[in-house]
Amino acid sequence: MVKVRQTNALMIALCVSLFLPEIALAHTEGGITGGFVSGFTHPILGWDHVVAMVAVGLWGAFLGAPAIWLLPVVFPLVMAFGAALGVLGVPVPAVEIGIAGSAVVLGLLIVLAARLPLWLAGVIVGVFAIFHGYAHGTELPAATNPFAYGVGFVIATGLLHLIGIAFGLLVRWPMGTYAVRAGGAVISAVGCVYLFNAA
Repeated sequence: MVKVRQTNALMIALCVSLFLPEIALAHTEGGITGGFVSGFTHPILGWDHVVAMVAVGLWGAFLGAPAIWLLPVVFPLVMAFGAALGVLGVPVPAVEIGIAGSAVVLGLLIVLAARLPLWLAGVIVGVFAIFHGYAHGTELPAATNPFAYGVGFVIATGLLHLIGIAFGLLVRWPMGTYAVRAGGAVISAVGCVYLFNAA
């Protein structure tokens, strides 16, 4: 019963965000200055990050072992590489479009119950992780404590993956598969809103 309520709350929150396209994306030109708390809240306060990171865990759970743990490991590792690119000021084009596109594509893969080869799933997740990491990395130089900021956003990312995995475990039951695919549809729809705003 508690799981059903948590799932319903997540679905309602995601649906509500569809009607709030005027909300700014998580990234501002001014940057976020701070340490651990700023790094931790950066992913969770940006719905574009939230839905994509939940989708990684959700798709991993849908695919089953070893993807259930491999995809949520690949994402933060490659995200760290993307963050390094941001810190170094290496130009990466269309970052916001890449972030929004990650939600659209990952959500659709869940909706379609796409069972891609593990290496291809890893490549897809890794490519999108670069955009998310880059967005975090551009904030690092302005942070009061860059190390604490980095630790914060990595931990928040891991927690969002775990939320996706927990929801994705519903695929063990026939009706749960429909719920997971519906979740993918919501994620993709939220991504479309952000994609429209980023374009």
